[in-house]
Amino acid sequence: MNWGIVATIKSDAPAILRFAAYHLEQGAHRIYIYLDAPCPEAQEALEAHPRARVVHCDDGYWTGRNSGRPEKHQSRQTFNATRAYRRASDVDWLIHMDVDEFLVSETPVAAHLGALSADVYCARTRPMELLSGGNPQIGAAFKQFIPPGRAREETVAALYPEYGQHLKGGFLSHIAGKLFVRTGLGAVKFRIHNAFLDGEMNPAERELPDLHLAHFHAPDWDAWRRHYDYRFTRGSYRADLGPARPRDRGGMTVHELFALIEEEAGEAGLRDFFDEVCTDTPALRARLAAHGLLYEARFDFDSAIASQFPDFAKI
Repeated sequence: MNWGIVATIKSDAPAILRFAAYHLEQGAHRIYIYLDAPCPEAQEALEAHPRARVVHCDDGYWTGRNSGRPEKHQSRQTFNATRAYRRASDVDWLIHMDVDEFLVSETPVAAHLGALSADVYCARTRPMELLSGGNPQIGAAFKQFIPPGRAREETVAALYPEYGQHLKGGFLSHIAGKLFVRTGLGAVKFRIHNAFLDGEMNPAERELPDLHLAHFHAPDWDAWRRHYDYRFTRGSYRADLGPARPRDRGGMTVHELFALIEEEAGEAGLRDFFDEVCTDTPALRARLAAHGLLYEARFDFDSAIASQFPDFAKI
């Protein structure tokens, strides 16, 4: 059961090759990387790997494609994912992911996909968010996905008493996860978290409860703060996303929450938010463990890069 990954990435070479090497070690048969910005080091390393395919999305790439280069990065991602799907004849399943997402399982990814019957076309892996401040190569802790239901709001409020009521599932980023799509289905069109076939969204979908999507959304305060402004205006905290709960019950969007925090307390307020929701502390670990939502894992990125891209590892 061969599987592959497609990602549109704007990052530095270590991050790009860390993402690729890790998943090649996990058994990915093919890695499609579309470089959203030039990265010659990563491009050279990927071009030399037999299981990687890399495309630099420069002006020449976008010339003649639809209306040229889409302004929104989400549109560039979905265009490239759809394009890769139509060329992925050597894998049985393809998943679209981001450079800060990593598949985690106690059994091989192929085993999860191989266990699905032939009438399953889509398979979803749910996210878990990294607690920030640790070293994933020594040991990382994650908050796990909370299934929807009446208990979700109560659980999130217990985990994050100050800000939890405004967070979907207690997460800063998406709770939708990412979708494997069986190849060979025809004119599939990818979206960020979904896929369409003949106008139907996610046909014959199943969940993969034991295959996790480890999301390194906020590895530390500096990294989170560095990405905050972009996410606030154009990314996962943008204004057009909905609130965690209905407005008639006091709901507000994350965008509105951050705007309010900045207005009332400025940078110190953002740091207070980060400390409660993101920072890896014994108290937060204990709360997560009490609710069965703590997941711990180790990511040997250096060994993966040394194995898959030995020339780069020596630089």
